[in-house]
Amino acid sequence: MKSYMAATAGVERKWYVVDAQGQTLGRLASAVASVLRGKNKPTFTPHIDTGDYVIVVNADKVKVTGKKLEQKIYYNHSDYPGGMKETTLKEMLAKKPEEVMTLAVKGMLPKGPLGRSMITKLHVYAGPEHPHKAQMPETLNF
Repeated sequence: MKSYMAATAGVERKWYVVDAQGQTLGRLASAVASVLRGKNKPTFTPHIDTGDYVIVVNADKVKVTGKKLEQKIYYNHSDYPGGMKETTLKEMLAKKPEEVMTLAVKGMLPKGPLGRSMITKLHVYAGPEHPHKAQMPETLNF
């Protein structure tokens, strides 16, 4: 019996919406990364993007445990000498809450062209509204 290998042409993609309110950042990010990768499907193939689209709403209401709000630091460099900038999780949640969820999920996806194509299927919004009503997304609970 031969093993099934999915082809890019035959992949059916669904849209899911996830409410991040009150959810732990890392646990939610790993579950979302699994859906983006397609691991929730029986047709999962490691080298093919078989994942679904995921919309995350209420990203500003995500919670973290411990002292991560003060101790977790995001680094950014401008490519100039002395251009390193540090931002804490608390500041990031205040300024760009969408970026916190995106970076958490991105770190859990494969590195390289495959992972870069998978992260494009993630849509994160700080509030409860999203512009993807026409895709008729299903609610996904974790």
